[in-house]
Formats: sequence, C-alpha cells, structure tokens
Amino acid sequence: MKKNITAIAFVSVCLLTSCGDYNKVLKSQDYSYRYEAAKEYFFSGQYTKASVVLNDMITLLKGSGKAEESLYMLAMCYYGQEDWLEASSTFKKYYTTYPRGEFAELARFYTCKALYNDTPEPRLDQTSTFEAIDEIQVFCEYYPNSIYKDEAQQMMFELQDKLVEKEYLSAKLYYNLGNYMGNNYQSCVITAQNALQDFPYAKRREDLSYLVFLAKYKMATESVIEKQEDRFRDVVDEYYAFKNEFPESKHIKELDKMFAEASKHIKD
Repeated sequence: MKKNITAIAFVSVCLLTSCGDYNKVLKSQDYSYRYEAAKEYFFSGQYTKASVVLNDMITLLKGSGKAEESLYMLAMCYYGQEDWLEASSTFKKYYTTYPRGEFAELARFYTCKALYNDTPEPRLDQTSTFEAIDEIQVFCEYYPNSIYKDEAQQMMFELQDKLVEKEYLSAKLYYNLGNYMGNNYQSCVITAQNALQDFPYAKRREDLSYLVFLAKYKMATESVIEKQEDRFRDVVDEYYAFKNEFPESKHIKELDKMFAEASKHIKD
C-alpha cells in the first residue's frame, strides 16, 4: 500500500520544534522553511494557518514532488476545517493533476467523504447526493480492492436511503393531497413505485408499498362507478403482493379489512 503522508513528513516535523511567529513564516523568502512550517501547522491541526501557507507553496513549488504533497495537504486542511466543497474541489484537482500520484487513492476516497458530508437532509434538493453517489461508484471501480471500499459502499447505501426518503416524503405528500386539483393518488403510486424499482433494497420498501396500496384503494373508492371494479381488482392484486412480501407487517389487519371491502365490488 502507498505510504501515508504522515510517514513521509514525520522526521521533518520532529525536527521542527517551532515554526516561529506565523507572520514571520508568511514573509519568509526561504521556501524550505515555509514548506516545513506548513507541514508542522498541518500535523498539529492548525489547518487555517497551514492552508494559507500551502496555497502559496503549491505555485512556488510547481514541478516538484513537494508541490504534489502540498496540494494533498491543502485538501486535507479544508477537510479538517469541514469546508466540504473546497475540500472535494481540491482533492479532485489533486487526482486530476496527479492521476498516478502517491495519494491518488486517498484523494478520491476523501472526495467521496467530503461530498457525502455535504449532502442535505432528504426534504431538500438532492443534486449533491447524486454527485456523491457517482463519485463513490467511480472510486469503487478504480480501486475494487481498496481497504476503504467497505466504508465507501456504506456511504453509498446511506445516500441511497436518503434519496428513497426524499421519494417517500413526496409520495406521502401526494397521498395527503388526495384529489386536490387533480388525481394526486396516481402521482403517489407512480412516485412510490419508481422508488421501489430504482432502490429495491431500500429500508422504506414496506412503507412505500403500503402507500401504493392505500393510494390505489382511495382511487378505487373515489372513482366513478364505471371504473370501480377494475380499480378494486387492482387493489386486490396489490393486497396479495404486499401480504406475500410482508406477511408480518403491522399493517396486515388494516389491509385485511380494505381487502374484504374491495372484494365486495368485484363480480364473480
């Protein structure tokens, strides 16, 4: 496995018991001194100071191995400050600039983590969640045997659950709107079924299936007479599908009653 950045810098950091005054570091024309100072700030967790110095050093040390290391440390500084967008952007810059670099795997992994940390709660727009999932999938493709793969996959599962939660909340809203300004029950069914198809192993699977049944039952009971029998047949089919998949569901007794009522509307 590639060396960790800590191993690379350990000796030099130990030699620097103090970088002196911060302003002195910023004004110094001794690039080696500033570089070692940046590393000491970095390893002591002073990420704001380290990032300021490193931003200058990346340009000054361009073309050297120190420039590569500086760029990675800068990204880690942003990550340490929980500036997720700046961190992901800088990690991407690293692995784009140094696709076979010493820290390419770590840079891709921490890009995933930064984007994961930046995703919003389910009720908000999930564009960044999709971006994070895409980045994780790329990481797993690039490094199928990585020691970080399990953690990356766990992040992806959690993000997928967030997308499902977003769809569940949307489907539930449609259901609650009922026939207000249109057939929102049908929108509920479509939204829930799409989520079930896109995320077949989601934690919300039972809840989504339950919403589908309720929405179909409501559509049937509130339909014009000419459409009722066909829609109640659909309810019966949905009942059997639900009961087959979730035989121990807490909703079974409730659905049994609606199934019995639906069956009355179906001619032999």
